[in-house]
Amino acid sequence: MVIQILIIAFILFALARTFWQFRHGRLTLAWLIFWIAFWILAGVVVLLPQTTSIVASLVGVGRGADLVIYVSLLALFYLVFRLFVRIEEVEREITRFVRAIALEDIKEEEKK
Repeated sequence: MVIQILIIAFILFALARTFWQFRHGRLTLAWLIFWIAFWILAGVVVLLPQTTSIVASLVGVGRGADLVIYVSLLALFYLVFRLFVRIEEVEREITRFVRAIALEDIKEEEKK
C-alpha cells in the first residue's frame, strides 16, 4: 500500500512536470497527449494491478507483471531509437552550420 501511494505521488509529479514542459514550449501537443496517456495508464496499473493480469491473459502472456516488463522494454527501446535518430539529425545540422560558417569565414578572409 505504501509503494502504491509513493508511485501515485510520483505520477502526479510527472503529470505536473509534463504540463509545465508543454506550457513552456518544450513539449509538442502530440508528446503531451502521449505522456498524459502514459501516466494515466501507469496510474490505472498501480491502482488496479489485476488489470495487467486480465490484459496479459488476452494476449497470451502468463502474468501481468511479465506483460508490463515486455511492454516497458519495447517502449524504452523505441524511445532510445527515436533519441538516436534525433541526435543523428542534430549532428548533421551542426556539421552543416559549421561548414557554412567556415566557408563564410574563408570568403571574408579572401576579401581582406
